[in-house]
Amino acid sequence: MTGAGPGDEGLADQQRVSVVTGGALGIGGATSRRLAADGDLVVLNDIDEAAAEKTCAEITGAGGQVVPVVGDIVDDAVVDQVLAKVRDLGRIDVLVNNVGDFRPASKTFLHSKPEQWQRLHELNLLHVLKVTHALLPMMVDQGSGTIVNNSTVEAFRGIPGNAAYSAYNAGVSAFTRSLAVEVGRHGVRVNAIAPDLADTPQTSAQAMLRGRDPDLVRHWLPLGRFGRVDDYAAVIAFLASDEARFVTGHTVPVDGGTLAASGWYGRADGKGWTNMPDNP
Repeated sequence: MTGAGPGDEGLADQQRVSVVTGGALGIGGATSRRLAADGDLVVLNDIDEAAAEKTCAEITGAGGQVVPVVGDIVDDAVVDQVLAKVRDLGRIDVLVNNVGDFRPASKTFLHSKPEQWQRLHELNLLHVLKVTHALLPMMVDQGSGTIVNNSTVEAFRGIPGNAAYSAYNAGVSAFTRSLAVEVGRHGVRVNAIAPDLADTPQTSAQAMLRGRDPDLVRHWLPLGRFGRVDDYAAVIAFLASDEARFVTGHTVPVDGGTLAASGWYGRADGKGWTNMPDNP
């Protein structure tokens, strides 16, 4: 449970309320299920109505509690719906700003267009500011709360062909640091995770391998495998818990060691780049 602040002894005894954006599939879905299994009432936002219904059914079937809010979180009206739901519940303890995407992608920055930059800005940075700005006042009033943002290891190393995506996620990590300094005095902590090589519907292991021998993965990644969604959800749950009560302002790489060990290489055939050499 998130620790209560001064004058908030009563809140500490209540069920924790967590908001997860993009909470139906991949890392977001695993996070929604994990937080619900830990006893939270989860407000699950997702643009995919069918996926949201399926994940909500899984959570309730396992004995958890969840409230869906279907819609694109980049839209102000959807942010307002999430805020209204939280106000109805009377508290907000955890906010997981999970939504993010490298698409729409371009071959290179020179091939990209301003409308792509705008969509990437909305998906990766702008909505993080909007949702946080909407829900943070309740945390400040409570004197407690935890925010966990989803950045990427590409915020800390170059990723050819995705310069705008990388830039916006670097913004997420910078926002995380600066906001943590501002709101710590109110009992609110702010952290982020930086995933890499997550085997999800958005970035499947099959697509990342592109026909390469899966056995080579053990040579490319220090931990020898792609990330599973529960790997990321576990770190988010930790950062949202009282076990991390003295941790704020950090972006934690959850990458199997890739940030420490790997880089990008120009392909020998001249067709773009790879961070997975064809030979061990």
